[in-house]
Amino acid sequence: MEFNIEKNDNYTLIQVMSEKLDTNVAPSLKSELVLISGKGEKNIILDLSQVKYCDSNGLSAILVANRLCKNSNGTFVLTGLNDAVDRLIAISQLDTVLNIAYSNGEAQEIIEVEEEKRKSSEGEDQ
Repeated sequence: MEFNIEKNDNYTLIQVMSEKLDTNVAPSLKSELVLISGKGEKNIILDLSQVKYCDSNGLSAILVANRLCKNSNGTFVLTGLNDAVDRLIAISQLDTVLNIAYSNGEAQEIIEVEEEKRKSSEGEDQ
């Protein structure tokens, strides 16, 4: 199994179980993301702690996740980055675009804070 998907109250955690997020794994990750988003999930944590290598296909899948969450007024958080993947994201300047957490707990906190912001801005709109 390439992914471990865990549905929680206000987010879905996707753990990539492969050591490589590349042309072999990224297309099925994109499919999973589209399915999850299609079910109404808007907050996604993508845990890459098992991933030691990521290529442009992997980055593309990460950006798909980010866009799906944004489009549904949700939050996407990336967590569990090893040095090589972290460097790739920094070189691609995606660290300026993505929410990156250093633990699943921190990722959950980011989602909770963003949810609170959305709730308070919805209250102001009424």
